[in-house]
Amino acid sequence: MPRKCDWGNEMKNVYQIHLTGVGGQGIIRASTIIGEAAMKKGSKAVMSELHGMAERGGVVTAEMKIGDASSALVQKGDADLLLGLEPVEALRSLDKVGPNTTAIVNSAPIIPFTVSLGISSYPSLSQVITELQAKIRSLFILDALDLARKAGDLIALNIVMLGAAAAIPGFPVGKELLLASIKETLPASTIEVNSAAFENGYQAIVEGIHRE
Repeated sequence: MPRKCDWGNEMKNVYQIHLTGVGGQGIIRASTIIGEAAMKKGSKAVMSELHGMAERGGVVTAEMKIGDASSALVQKGDADLLLGLEPVEALRSLDKVGPNTTAIVNSAPIIPFTVSLGISSYPSLSQVITELQAKIRSLFILDALDLARKAGDLIALNIVMLGAAAAIPGFPVGKELLLASIKETLPASTIEVNSAAFENGYQAIVEGIHRE
């Protein structure tokens, strides 16, 4: 649920989201869709400037708050939701995680070109997941790339993750508002695929919750 913060003797409900991944995954588009859906609901939404490099393969993070907030910056340990579109980038964002954080992490890695060149190394997926499990109490791992593929387009990975977010208890924007925002934001020719991708992500989390 949105956390209550005592700012200036006034209780304010704010839901804080940290999104992370790499360029080409549609992180900024995903945060924009959430923000527009929140405004449809009548809620205030503020989003951070882009951090990192937006070109394909560069690290990208975005932060946003839904509710009565003037700054989008998520302080250490304060995220209500960590949305990790790339597993290692999710690992790098653990400082945003606190005891009340829910995390949704895509398990399909994007290997940096520096690894191919032998300049750096990439940890095994099992290592990444083990560390995430050790630090995050409420963690959902899903292969968003495969779910996007099943919907008909790998590019729809970010929409899979939006569908997954919509299924989290306490997420402040409903499924129908998010779908309406998707239909208004994305090209008409992609709506069928993106709607299927959204539903795939949504159902993956619903099924995960039921297994707990």
